[in-house]
Amino acid sequence: MRVPLSWLREYVDLPATQTGRDVQAKLISAGLEVETVEHLGADLKGPLVVGQVLTIEELEGFKKPIRFCTVDVGRANGTGEPQEIVCGARNFAVGDKVVVVLPGATLPGGFSISARKTYGKTSHGMICSGDELGMGDDGSHGIIVLPPETEVGKDAIELLELVDEVLDIAVTANRGDCLSIRGVARETAIAYGLPLRDPALLDVPGPNAYGYPVKIADPTGCDRFTARTVTGLSTEARSPIWLQRRLQKVGMRPISLAVDVTNYVMMELGQPLHAYDRSLVQGTIGVRRAEEGEKIVTLDGTERKLHAEDLVITDDRGPIGLAGVMGGANTEIADHDAAENGGSATTDVVIEAAHFNQVAIARTARRHKLSSEASRRFERGVDPQAAAAAAQRTVDLLVLLAGGTAEAGVTEISAPSAPHSISVPADHPDKVAGVEYGRETVVRRLQQVGCDVYGQDELIVTVPSWRPDLTDPNDLAEEVIRLEGYENLPSTLPRPPAGRGLTSRQRLHRRVGRALAGAGYVEAPNYPFVSEKVFDQLGLAADDPARRVVKLVNPLSDEEPALRTSLLPGLIGALRRNDGRGAHDLALFETGLVFHPRDERKTAANLPVDRRPGADDLAALDAALPDQPRHVAVVLAGAREQAGWWGKGRPADWADTIEAARSVAREAGAELGTRKGQYGPWHPGRCAELTITVDGAERVVGHAGELHPRVLKTLGLPARTCAMELDLDAVARAGDDTPQAPGISTFPVATQDVALVVDEFVPAAEVEAALREGAGELLESIRLFDVYDNAEQLGEGRKSLAYALRFRAADRTLTVDEASAARDAAVALAGERVGAVLRS
Repeated sequence: MRVPLSWLREYVDLPATQTGRDVQAKLISAGLEVETVEHLGADLKGPLVVGQVLTIEELEGFKKPIRFCTVDVGRANGTGEPQEIVCGARNFAVGDKVVVVLPGATLPGGFSISARKTYGKTSHGMICSGDELGMGDDGSHGIIVLPPETEVGKDAIELLELVDEVLDIAVTANRGDCLSIRGVARETAIAYGLPLRDPALLDVPGPNAYGYPVKIADPTGCDRFTARTVTGLSTEARSPIWLQRRLQKVGMRPISLAVDVTNYVMMELGQPLHAYDRSLVQGTIGVRRAEEGEKIVTLDGTERKLHAEDLVITDDRGPIGLAGVMGGANTEIADHDAAENGGSATTDVVIEAAHFNQVAIARTARRHKLSSEASRRFERGVDPQAAAAAAQRTVDLLVLLAGGTAEAGVTEISAPSAPHSISVPADHPDKVAGVEYGRETVVRRLQQVGCDVYGQDELIVTVPSWRPDLTDPNDLAEEVIRLEGYENLPSTLPRPPAGRGLTSRQRLHRRVGRALAGAGYVEAPNYPFVSEKVFDQLGLAADDPARRVVKLVNPLSDEEPALRTSLLPGLIGALRRNDGRGAHDLALFETGLVFHPRDERKTAANLPVDRRPGADDLAALDAALPDQPRHVAVVLAGAREQAGWWGKGRPADWADTIEAARSVAREAGAELGTRKGQYGPWHPGRCAELTITVDGAERVVGHAGELHPRVLKTLGLPARTCAMELDLDAVARAGDDTPQAPGISTFPVATQDVALVVDEFVPAAEVEAALREGAGELLESIRLFDVYDNAEQLGEGRKSLAYALRFRAADRTLTVDEASAARDAAVALAGERVGAVLRS
């Protein structure tokens, strides 16, 4: 909401020394978000005057039409002689009054004006358009043509109100009253402790039987409808300069007098209005729900197919407007331009000022993707008591500015309603804020808002009609607190009970993040929403459990309606974006929840608000939610180690993803197994299954390796991209993260190296498992340190795996025979399991 300070001062007697910045600070302290203060005309310097065009000479021989004009500017140029000016605009004629900037002036943007030779003539100044003066578009797309009665030589800066300050306020969804000058003026008056001249306090005639006939078929959707009629509008009447300038300052474009007046009153009082050409309305005006399939052409020229829930304004023909959103083209006000083009200008109008249901208007606006100034206000709440005053204000302005006649008939239909009252203890705001305000302060602040307050210890508060957002005691407490100043609330740090802190799951989450970050990975959190198409792109089987998703009823994007079952789609998207922007060496990770639907669907019950939810309540709620395990995933592409003087560097490969998984498992205190696997997006020959052992049973908890070339091509990823995903919760359950001090033995280690020859398709992990089991309890550690595959020495299809085995006993020094026996037992079992033989 844009609020000119000059307009605000009409209703609040602000001290002359108060600037827009001062008002901004006061309103922010009162809880309104004033984003900026725009200084209109801050760099504008005269002379800028009114001139009258005396002659126009068309200059020939140029690519575009050019005119050489003489303009009477009175004594503003110091000589009284006509001013010679070159101008390219075509929308003015001899005798028109225009705005002239003379040499020595400065226009907005620091554009200095001086006499200069152009198109073979010397131009002494400029004839100005609205854009050149920073006024915005006035609809003419050309030179400003002033009313004929404007005095020649008059200061145009003052005439056009070019110098002003405009407050730009971000109005929250619950403060529809502040989408008006009236509402902001009320907040300003409260902030300064000054009286408010309420523009809605008008003498309004009561309804009578002579008003325009109106029938409301849906009183739930429209609980108030006021109709007034004005006849005999002058077809030559134009919106005065002050009215046009105020509309421009609040961000609206002047259109025609009747439309401008309705827009002006809407911005002033916050009540949307609509004016119908009375000659085009046929019969009774009605308000009803649309019939499915009905159509209407709105004022923007678009034909819209109506929905059965849309609220429409009708006459005997059918819909003539989308209630609270936009009027129909079949009753549009026609101005003098229409008359000049062979039509007929509107002389009689019916003015509508109604109050519509917030939800109905919001849904209609979204359904038709048609947000308007009217719908924005109805969605946030409009004062129903302001309708009659807004209609009266519109009638008064049309009579004053267009020479119209207000008909005596007044139509006002309203559904019976009682003011909303709230019972609240007088000390409730004190308890909420932790500050002792006292009853007098609470009553005073609520009365400033517009509430009627009765009672002593228990207050009965009747909220004003312009504040539909005040519905319960906490709303009233908030009003007291914000007006007393949020900055005056005490700052108290909470004291957690002893023994509380992060849960073990939270601590593990942080340790995993630190470990991966220390290994060179960058955290890349992503939105948890995916498209079901991504499962085809990842190559998942048709019966893969990951394809079972939880869908949102109201997704942020219709293209991504499902909750993720894997972290990879988001991480892969982040890697693709970064690679596309020139960052080719990437190592990204994410820890987060994935979502799996439960076999039995349950509806979550509403939690109690009068007490703390019990364990049974929370358990029932949790049972209705999807299963939400926490996963960890990484993706890598490009170089893992950069080349330089220290070495050649190396690219990221599948082994890096396995090491990342092992780092995560170490943080959880779990033993992670690896074996050859094949799943979804991974390359079938470069994929490892990640396993844990629980109660003697092995369980697959993730996969790691290089992604399939087909997946890389489909998703547009770099060659040899690698990835890992692991069920972090499952790993945590299998592990023990109790810190273990390293054991230091007083006995020496015995090291035995073995080189085993196996078939090339045998995984090294199977060989290692056999060696580990065969070596028995004396084995302390085992490490693969060499892989050799010379066909001439080993034979076709064979490879050599060299392992370093470390043996140690806890109670003695091992003999050579003991170590050798353990080694031989390990080799024997490896030979039995995988056909390994010692390399000679």
